[in-house]
Amino acid sequence: MSVVWILAGFFLLLALWGICIYNRLVMLKNDVRNAWSQVDVQLKRRYDLIPNLVAAVKGFMEHEKTLLQNVVDARARAMAADRIRDRSSAEDSLTNCLNGFFAVMEGYPVLKSNENVMHLQEELVSTENRIAFSRQLYNDLVANYRTRLEVFPDMIISSLFSFRPAEYFSAGRDDLQLPKAALSSSAQ
Repeated sequence: MSVVWILAGFFLLLALWGICIYNRLVMLKNDVRNAWSQVDVQLKRRYDLIPNLVAAVKGFMEHEKTLLQNVVDARARAMAADRIRDRSSAEDSLTNCLNGFFAVMEGYPVLKSNENVMHLQEELVSTENRIAFSRQLYNDLVANYRTRLEVFPDMIISSLFSFRPAEYFSAGRDDLQLPKAALSSSAQ
């Protein structure tokens, strides 16, 4: 009779151990989702600021129509990307376009004296910093989650319940290069 109780206790402990691991994996997965939603909020904020900034400088930067169109197109591509890998690449492209845009804006002294433009630029730069912070937090949580999925014994529970690893929101090749500004000679 005591062997039955020992076996029952063993299986009860085994079930509790599995429940604990399962719950920890669910918490980590939800942390990753929450971090992604924070990244998404900051990206949405950036998407909302860009048209306002482009509209504010459009009249002053008549000779930079191509640059402005590149920013608008990069924004549209970033908004249309749905997979994290595609979105990461599109966001990198948008960041590079914005860096070039800001560099060219420096050549227009009239824009530096326009409070609305300067406010929008500051908001956009602040948003870029928030995106970088949110991206780092997201990637840290993804790393923790992926590690838990791969270590023993959590890998048993993760494979039993089909937990999938989350994708990193990583910097692409474009983001690792220094931004290049295409200064127009007509801006001077």
